[in-house]
Order: sequence, then structure tokens, then C-alpha cells
Amino acid sequence: MKINITLKKSMYLFLLCLLPGITPKASAQADPQQVTKEQFKGKISLDVRDSKEDWGPYTPKAAPKGSPNILFILYDDTGLAAWSPYGGAINMPTMQKLADNGLTYTQWHTTALCSPTRSTLLTGRNHHLNGMAAITEAAAGYPGASGRLPKQVATIGQVLQDNGWSTFWIGKDHNVPEQDVASGGDRSTWPLQMGFDRYYGFLGGETNQWYPDLVEDNHFVDAPASPEDGYHLSKDLADHALEYLRDQQATNPSKPWFMWYCPGANHAPHHAPQEYIDKYKGKFDGGYEAYRQWVLPRMIAKGVIPAGTKYAPFNPLPKNVANEGDAVLEWSKLSADEKKLFSKLAEVYAGFSEYTDAQVGRVIDYLEKTGQLENTVVIYAADNGASGEGSPSGSVNENKFFNGYPDELKENLKLIDKLGGPDTYEHYPTGWAAAFSTPFKMFKRYSEYAGGTCDPLVISWPKGIKARGEVRNQFHHSTDIVPTLLDICGVEMPKVYRGVPQYPLSGVSMRYSFDATPDAKTQKHIQYFAMLGSRALWKDGWKAVALHTPLVGKGNFDKDEWELYNTDVDRAETNNLAKKNPDKLKELIADWNAEAAKNLVLPLDDRSAIEVLGIERPSSEAPRDQYVYYPGTAPVPEGVAVNVRGRNYKIVADVDVKDANASGVIFAHGSRFGGHSLFLKNKKLYYVYNFLGISPEQKFVSNVDITPGKHVFGMEFTREKAGPNGESIGTMKLYIDGKEVASGPMRTQSGKFTLSGDGLCVGFDSGDAVSSEYKTPGTFKGGEIIGVGINVGKIEYTDLNSEAKRAMKRD
Repeated sequence: MKINITLKKSMYLFLLCLLPGITPKASAQADPQQVTKEQFKGKISLDVRDSKEDWGPYTPKAAPKGSPNILFILYDDTGLAAWSPYGGAINMPTMQKLADNGLTYTQWHTTALCSPTRSTLLTGRNHHLNGMAAITEAAAGYPGASGRLPKQVATIGQVLQDNGWSTFWIGKDHNVPEQDVASGGDRSTWPLQMGFDRYYGFLGGETNQWYPDLVEDNHFVDAPASPEDGYHLSKDLADHALEYLRDQQATNPSKPWFMWYCPGANHAPHHAPQEYIDKYKGKFDGGYEAYRQWVLPRMIAKGVIPAGTKYAPFNPLPKNVANEGDAVLEWSKLSADEKKLFSKLAEVYAGFSEYTDAQVGRVIDYLEKTGQLENTVVIYAADNGASGEGSPSGSVNENKFFNGYPDELKENLKLIDKLGGPDTYEHYPTGWAAAFSTPFKMFKRYSEYAGGTCDPLVISWPKGIKARGEVRNQFHHSTDIVPTLLDICGVEMPKVYRGVPQYPLSGVSMRYSFDATPDAKTQKHIQYFAMLGSRALWKDGWKAVALHTPLVGKGNFDKDEWELYNTDVDRAETNNLAKKNPDKLKELIADWNAEAAKNLVLPLDDRSAIEVLGIERPSSEAPRDQYVYYPGTAPVPEGVAVNVRGRNYKIVADVDVKDANASGVIFAHGSRFGGHSLFLKNKKLYYVYNFLGISPEQKFVSNVDITPGKHVFGMEFTREKAGPNGESIGTMKLYIDGKEVASGPMRTQSGKFTLSGDGLCVGFDSGDAVSSEYKTPGTFKGGEIIGVGINVGKIEYTDLNSEAKRAMKRD
């Protein structure tokens, strides 16, 4: 046997002392100190490298004495006009406490979408350099849109970890490639491999707050309790944050720590305890237009928005550019039922936000009681503007948006008394997204306007910031946070990390603003914006905006009209100066093109959500016609599970029924908000396809009883045509041992069951149950599931059934 050892030259002579019988193969004149990659006689091959060569992880260092702790709290989907510290109606006492003890920034910008912004906050580089042109699920294969952080962008976690900080990540990630959000997947981009000592949260873009899809460190775990027991993810995340901090203080109190704390709020689904929803009863009954009129004077009074600012119209884009799915309905023309529903949806959102703030408050209280808050840099922010993904009429199931399927008022009203609870996956209508983005145009996804990019940011550091309760109006961007933290900590981003030359930081440090006057000149010079086909460029107070709507699939970017604004005097971007300053506009368009080339922005992509999320992508496992799954396996995420969308498919299960009353889930994928399940109940075989949570469930039940013995259970869907919204319409047949026992018409989703979580299961149903006919986990009992096969190819059902029978005989 030969052992390979890699070592630096400084270890060479030491090793020879330990192993005197080893001599180099090189000539006698060879100087061992000059040997680089020589083969040695004996049983050990030495790979000797220059000690100056930058290879492998850094040797961990001790942080300088007195270095600060860092707590970075990052919400989702929140416009500037939502929260109380900015004048909004949603009470955020913890954030207000931090604002009173620090600084409130009024022109801090993001990329307009979550994965891209989060990547900039991790690395300090622009989102296309991070491979995050959009969310990870929308990876397109180009360098700037790979959906995977490249080796050229070391993270703030890695740098601080190597320099003596304990590092923790709590909550949302959404910077892991979709196919790697799996128990058997590549973990190279999971939090622990990105520089964090501990992790507890969810890897995808969203999760059910009552039934979350959880990971602890490097493995999936179940939630510690159920909604019936009072469980909610916001509280669970705070519990784990406190656990990690207490453990660190018990064993390594001399080390500073960095915690990236990313709750599920305020991303859909909006879920909150009823007592917090009740706090806002009637608060939004006046409607989103009235809210806008109420909030803008409050924002001006707080110094968040300059006096004299007027808000932009709700539907500012020309008809030939605008997307009807992002339109705002006129409040005065809504029916009484619509107003009731829309108001309640806003109440739930507000309750969700405040409840989460209260949980963050538990962490702040702990730091204060233990004397750590004084030297802790606390950053409280949101990753993009308010979300318009709820459609003009709101939704009880946000997944409809990702399936390109319209919401129906009648369907939504059925659940009005259950909004915010486990029975809904809700999202408010676009009107509230626009109102919570006052005074700006549009909202999340629209990178050209401040409604998508201008977000709340509060920084508190009692030991390092003298100012208390002041605002800062300097223009900044999410790429500026990492340079700021490195500046505060006295640490540099390495030029070469683990042998890989690094991209330079895209941002600038904001630390100068701590001691600056509110309106001191910003040290930021230029920033491009690009998201899902929309784009803009800010430079020294001027902003060029291309009129293009995200996710519409129109293309023709060279024909876009450009607008020009002076944001120093026109914060709401309402006075288009393109005709008055054509030379300035031409300059900024040229600058956008230069920044795009430098930052890997091209090609632009404005395809619809259903097109982007539904395309086939390269995977370590090539798609195939037939898949086989076995019991005892962790849930298989949709990104790597069999794809039954828009096609014929068959499910066949080999089951040994040992008890006449055998029951439970044989196969399940998805949740009550979209999914399908094959299961036994009351001696019958059931197949349920839950189409986007729209009641009633599509349910098929066998016309014969199940008897003990070995059986082949199966179903077959034959697609016959496409429906008006892209759904597949066809016929479903249910089989027992090759005999048809039920059939009928059925429709299936054109898009995914979920954006993340609720993976494919055999023998149980993880998270939220697909069907109301059983409760999670619906574990199969009274028999043995041998395996489940799913076929999406050209094999006829009878062929697959015969193969299953042969397998049963082999067993």
C-alpha cells in the first residue's frame, strides 16, 4: 500500500527524522529543500510544496482583543413604507429600539430579488459575479446566471472564521443550487462549507412556517413540534440562535462571533399566530391608496423621505410594457368581499412581521442582559422590496403565481377565516406591495425602480457609533455591507483564497457614514441594476432606467425606451429628464453596458416564471424515463425528483399487505397547496392529485377492498390537451394488480408543486400533507412497501405492471 502525503517544505526534514528509512528518488546532488514534487522510495509519496504557496485553508487566527460581535438580521420582501421605524403601520419594537440606538439608512439598495441580494451580502461582489442573476431555481447556465457561488468569491463567513470569529447562520439560505438541496446532493455550497460553524434553517427560497423544511448543520431534520403544539418557525429560529450563542459563550467567550440571522418573514407564505394577526384588525380597511396617503407624511416627518416628495402612480408603466399580472386594482371599484379579503391579507402580513420582530427581540434582550450588546454590530435589513407575487387579487396559495395560474376571489374567500394558519399559503395582492413601497414605483423584481430595490437598513453599534436615532441619506447598495464589516473588524478580503484568485470587492465601506452628517456626500460612485430583464444604472445621483417588465418574455431589449432621473432631488423617480438631458442619458446607458460587460450580466433574460422555473437543467444525474424509490429515504427535493409536469406518467408500487387494515402513505410528493399522493385508507386504495390547493381535491378511490397479500398498486395519467392556463388535462386510471378500479378526468399542474420543501416521499408524507384524508406524516402501517416506480417515458402501463409483477416474484 502507498500513502500520499502533501506537506510544506518546512515539514520535510521533520518527516525524515520520523521516517529515517525514506530517501528521495532524485539524484544524490538534489537538495531536499529544493525538491517540489519528487517521488520517494519506500511506501510514502511526498508532495512537497513551497510554504509561500497559497494552498488549502488559512491557518486560523485569533481575532484582535476587543473585536466586535456581528448580528445581521435579514428579512425578506419588505418595502420602505411597511415598518414603524420608517413611518409604516407595522409595529417593529425591536427594530425601533435599535434605530433609536443607532442609524437609519434611507437610500440603501438591493438587487430586487432574494438569492442575488443574499449573495452580495455574503461576498461583497455584484450578484452576477456570484452567478446569481436571479433565484437559484432560475439558473440559466451562463457564468452570471449559474445559480452557484463560484470559487472566486470567498464569503464573509469564511474570512471571519479564518480570522478568529465564531460563525453562525440561522434561517434562510437560497444560495444553494436547486439540485443540491438534497440529502444525497453536493454539500459544497451549504452553509458549513461556506464558512459557518453552525447552521439551522431552510436552504430554499421559502418554506411553510408551520411545517418547515429544515436543515441543521449538514443534514435534514424534522421540526421539533407541530402547529397544534404552538410551533412556528420564527420562534424556533430564535430558540436556536440563543442556543448557539449560549454554547459559544460557555466555551469560547473570548472569541467574537458573527451570526447571519435570516427569518422566513416577510416572504410568502404569510403565517402568524392569531393573536398577532388580531393586533391589526381593521388597520388596513381603508385600502392601499389610503395607506399611501397616510404613510408618506409620516415618512417625511421622520426624515426618511425629503419634504415635497410626491408618490408615483400605482400603475406607472405604459400599457405596451406593463404586465397585467402586476397591475394594481382600484380600491374604490372593489366589491365589499374583495375589500374584506384584501384587508385581512394585509393584517396577516403585518402580524407575521411583528411576531418575528418579537422573536428577534428575545436575542437582543439576551445580548443586553449578558453585556454583549455594547460591542455588537447589529444590522437589521430586508433583501428586496415588497412582493408583488400575490397577483392583483391576492392569493391563498402563492404557488399559483409560479404556475402561471390566476387566483379566483370565490376560492380565496372560502378560507378568509383561516388566513395566516396552516390551511393557507397566502400572499397579499399587488396593491399592498405598491403601498408598502411608497413613494416609489413598482416592487420586488423591478430592479429599475426604487420600489424593487430601496429597502430598510438600521445599524446599531453602541461602542462604535456615537450617533443615536439619526438618519443617513447616503446612497448605498447591498454590495457595501461586506466591505463595511471587514473595515469594522480590521480584516481584508484575500486576493487569493484557497489557491483561487478572487474577484475584487464590488462595494465600498459605509463606515465613514457612522460619523458623517445625514446628508454628507456618499462615497459610492456607481451601481448597475439588472433583474429578470429589467435594468437601470445609478451614478453620482443620476439614474437611467430602461422601460422593461420582468418575466414577460418580450425580449427586444434593444428597442427599450430609457428614462432619466435625478434622484438627489427626485427620490420617487417621477420627473423624467431624458428629453432635457439626452447627453447625460447617453452617458449612463454607455456606463450600464460597460458595467454589464465587467460583471457578467449578459445575456438578459425576461422569460416568464413558468418558463424559467420549468426548463430542464444540467444535473449530476441525467433525467431518465423511469425512477425507482424505496422506503427509508429522506424526502427527495423537486429539483432532483421525477418530473411529471406536462406529460403522461405512471406510478406503480410493490406492496406486501400483511394486515387487512393496512393504511398510510405509499407515495407522496408536495403538499395541500399542490401535490399528489397514493395511499391506503379504510381498506381502499386512494390516489389524490391536489391541484394548487383548489378544492375539492381530485380524489380517486378503488371500488374493491384491499386484501392481505402481495399487490401491485398503481395509477396512470394520460395527458390529452392543455388547459387555458397551461395545465394538463387528461384521464386518470387507478389499478390494483393490473385491474382498473377507478378512473376519471384529472388536471395536473404545469409548474412545480412547491418552490422548495415538501419533497417526494415513500412510506410517509413529510411536512404538510397532500390530502385532507390523512394527517402528516401518514406513516404506512400493516405491511411492507418494496419500492415505488414512476415512469414518464413511452412504456405502456401494462408493460410496467408486468415488470412490477416479475419484481414481486423475485422478492
